[in-house]
Amino acid sequence: MNKYILLLKFLLFFGLFPNEWVEAQQAPASNSSTYQPPVFTDASRIEKIKALLPAIEKMYKAYAVEKKFPGMVFGIVVDDQLLFAGSAGFTHLAKKISATSTSLFRVASMSKSFTAMAILKLRDEGKLQLDDEVSRYIPELKSISLLTTDAPAITIRDLLTHSAGFPEDNPWGDRQLDISHDTFIRMLKKGISFSNSPGTRYEYSNMGFAMLGEIIRVVSRISYQEYITENILKPLGMTHTVWEYTKAPAELLAHGYRWQNNNWQEEALLHDGVYGAMGGLITSIEDFSKYMAFHLSAWPPRNGVETGPVKRSSVREMQQAWRFSSLSKNASDPNGQPCAMVNSYGYGLGVSTDCNGNVHVGHSGGLPGFGSQWRIMPGYGIGVVVFGNLTYASMSAINREILDTLVAGAGLKPRQLPVSPILQQRKNELVKLLPDWKYAEESRIFAVNFFADHSLAVRKKQTKELFERAGNIIGVSELIPENQLRGSFILHGEKVDIKVYFTLTPENPALIQQLDLQETKKKD
Repeated sequence: MNKYILLLKFLLFFGLFPNEWVEAQQAPASNSSTYQPPVFTDASRIEKIKALLPAIEKMYKAYAVEKKFPGMVFGIVVDDQLLFAGSAGFTHLAKKISATSTSLFRVASMSKSFTAMAILKLRDEGKLQLDDEVSRYIPELKSISLLTTDAPAITIRDLLTHSAGFPEDNPWGDRQLDISHDTFIRMLKKGISFSNSPGTRYEYSNMGFAMLGEIIRVVSRISYQEYITENILKPLGMTHTVWEYTKAPAELLAHGYRWQNNNWQEEALLHDGVYGAMGGLITSIEDFSKYMAFHLSAWPPRNGVETGPVKRSSVREMQQAWRFSSLSKNASDPNGQPCAMVNSYGYGLGVSTDCNGNVHVGHSGGLPGFGSQWRIMPGYGIGVVVFGNLTYASMSAINREILDTLVAGAGLKPRQLPVSPILQQRKNELVKLLPDWKYAEESRIFAVNFFADHSLAVRKKQTKELFERAGNIIGVSELIPENQLRGSFILHGEKVDIKVYFTLTPENPALIQQLDLQETKKKD
């Protein structure tokens, strides 16, 4: 047993120290055995969302009319289920086939995250590394001339984050959807024109994701379509999702249109090919909602068995902001207040964080004849998805409006983090110690830096003055955690309140390394 604990127990026997100071030195249980994931605390959360669904359906349908979409389908996903699906218009104008939640739309660049997920699955299986040079799997790249002589080799991570230095290639890339493997390889042998040096900045590239599809083929020894279908789509129950439009049931397949010369012109459907890895997936709202639910299920980090085709941690990795793309300085929050948003790219996913720390994850899609978008808010457990059969139909504005309506209209709050045992323990110890700091240095609940940063004498003087202004302490609030080792609470005084903020060290057991006491006005 630690010699200090023996000494404390000896002193405790003679009644010199409080018992909890001895307990403070006992090593706590392992992190995983005490960890509690954040949870939704509003028991009526789902019912509040359901109450908004009629209004949301009207908003989507009004948008379809305003934008003159031939057909549109949409869905609301909450936690692990498709809570609502709706539709408007037709998937085939000549035959007047109505759009439904089972209609199959080509979702274009929404396909990219499936390709990224397949890469991470292969990484998790030890078959590749994200920082591998792409030329290891595509030898034709070994002879290409990069933009500068000091440019680094292109890596798989560069492709995943649109950072390989390739130029933005919409809409050229859309017309490459059906090219063959041999055609793609011949294209690469001719060389690549670069807009940036690899690894320096974001620029959207369909070619990069076509290369990721080729890497999947080389590593798995089957086509990327087969690998994704067998290892992601089928395990998720997306059994009606296909890559080649001729394999879709004719009565379910959405045809794409363009408005031209005051008339609807049907766009020719493109066959599947190498560039399908960037935008070839054909799916329905019912099928795609299962993929969205899987992305939502990766949160929060927690104990428990893995039930998906890819590890939860890898799904969360996809949703991180790996490469900055833009700043939306004129954005607003769900209540219409100014709230700038930083936009980034993860792995096959767009990631946006607003001024309040709320995170949006998803992707848009656009091809001749089609436009689509899905967007989730992992912290709130909600997501929206919409498909349309109009060339490059823009869906981002309506999806953002729908999410704002859900959050503000239902009064949704993100998951709340429970207080960790060690954070609660240190709070209790602080409450008993303040304001006189009796036996503070002997308590051994403070880290080695604590009294070196501010002496005990200084702390006593400042605390005494603060507590005199507060008057008698008449209550103590619940601890509000920021994470497992940091939080704050309020000491309610007769005259003013005192906010107590503290943070713990990475030691085991964790000790108090910082403590801030701040006078704050009493709330009405």
